[in-house]
Amino acid sequence: MALLKYKGVGIRGMAAAVPSKVINNYEYTEHFKKEDVKEVVDKIGIFERRFTDDKTTSSDLCYAAAEKLLNDLDVDRTEIELLIFISQTPDYRMPATSVILQDRLGLPITTLAFDLSLGCSAFVYGLSVVYAYMEKSGLKKALLLNGETRTKVYSAKDRMTAFIFGDAGVAALIERDKKYDESYFSLNSDGSRESLIKINAGGYRNPSTVETLKEKVVDEYGNIRTEEQGYMNGADVFNFVIREIPKDIKRICKYADKNKDDLDYYVFHQANNYINSYLGKKMKFDKTKIPATIHKYGNTSSVSIPLTIVSELKNNLIEEKELLLCGFGVGLSWASSILKFKDTHISDIVEV
Repeated sequence: MALLKYKGVGIRGMAAAVPSKVINNYEYTEHFKKEDVKEVVDKIGIFERRFTDDKTTSSDLCYAAAEKLLNDLDVDRTEIELLIFISQTPDYRMPATSVILQDRLGLPITTLAFDLSLGCSAFVYGLSVVYAYMEKSGLKKALLLNGETRTKVYSAKDRMTAFIFGDAGVAALIERDKKYDESYFSLNSDGSRESLIKINAGGYRNPSTVETLKEKVVDEYGNIRTEEQGYMNGADVFNFVIREIPKDIKRICKYADKNKDDLDYYVFHQANNYINSYLGKKMKFDKTKIPATIHKYGNTSSVSIPLTIVSELKNNLIEEKELLLCGFGVGLSWASSILKFKDTHISDIVEV
């Protein structure tokens, strides 16, 4: 656990991009019986998702979001001094995708640029890194770009994951300004549970082979995937969430000296409808303060928190609002933050 506090840094604007291809989950029946599909979809509460085509990457989605945001705010690109790209589905193993985006967006070569590889907690982690750089170094403007194409890493023949994931990208313009009050972060990790959400092969521990690329039946239910496609132990992940996340929310509220009722919105990672509903009830949150996009975009991993802000809170952040953000998942890793949004511009969502 790391508890961190920053002052004088805030989010000036946000934008999001999603693929134009809409998947109706009830019609996603190529590998499953219709009655089984309905049962799964009704349970998880994910009715639509967005899928990229074979050529579109996470960076393409982030580029579209960043272009929209920079143009809407008429930003002088020579003033961008830091660019961080968050993704576990980057363009290449090397070079870093952030550096490619620096050039593609027309940012100066003096831009500090690097990638972060984290999953569902990554947007909150990324904010903490940007805030730290800006408060301590004197940098004035930064771009935090966060994109995932998770549909490319899960098997369409594995009922455990086939109906959950979607693709999206977001951009946040972050500025240093005295008008921004204190921001609070709680960052956590538990690598002993790394096997709960994982792609086992295709990296450097277990390199790709002909065998790792073969589809195999992996359980008694007939689910099929390769060793280079993701898997998830949903029951154990749920147990982790209900045990650790309420404690972390209470911890950061205490650290920030905030009562949960003082907060205007609670924005959770969009894991599935059941988990977030359970968290809201357990914490006794006002359900009208919990925006959701799981039903129309699915689980977009680290992108889900900022995508939910852009999609659901567009007209609600002009006046000052205080938000709790909470991401949790692959790693296992989890992070919470309490931030004030002030005069924050939210662009219309772009379709790619």
